[in-house]
Amino acid sequence: MSCYRRIRLPGASYFFTLALAERGATILVDHVEELRRAFHATIRTLPVHCDAIVILPDHLHAVWTLPPGDSDFPERWRKIKYRFSRAVRWTVGRTAHPTYRSISKRRKREAGIWQRRYWEHCIRDAADYRAHVEYCWGNPVKHGYVARAVDWPYSSIHRDIRLGQVDPEWAGALVDGEFGE
Repeated sequence: MSCYRRIRLPGASYFFTLALAERGATILVDHVEELRRAFHATIRTLPVHCDAIVILPDHLHAVWTLPPGDSDFPERWRKIKYRFSRAVRWTVGRTAHPTYRSISKRRKREAGIWQRRYWEHCIRDAADYRAHVEYCWGNPVKHGYVARAVDWPYSSIHRDIRLGQVDPEWAGALVDGEFGE
């Protein structure tokens, strides 16, 4: 079995990409309220500051800053994925492609909705932070879902516009690089 090593720095900021097991599915936007409830239930007990997030049909990106002294982002994601899977398992189980749940996942009694692993990147500096936040905002444009970032409803760009942290007509350059796509 592979041993995955993750950088775990207390109080650090991280960029994440989580994907569904079945790429091309639309479960995340079809059940966005269940995902929001799973997220909020988790951060009530394990707080985190969500600096940016974008939810696309089959994957999501987020930038989080953990509380001082805390580096346990894996437990947060485990709980979010579990809560979401429990909330949608009957609906998704009836409509999803039958191969989305491998023999291994069935053996371990996993719902099979999510890919087992996820991409994480420890933010290095202010420029890296800004690039990853803007990557979240611009991702729906990159994938061709909308022409402007502000037109995608499942993005923290709307919160940041309300707070005056980003121009409503933001049209940042699409960022290339390692983002876990």
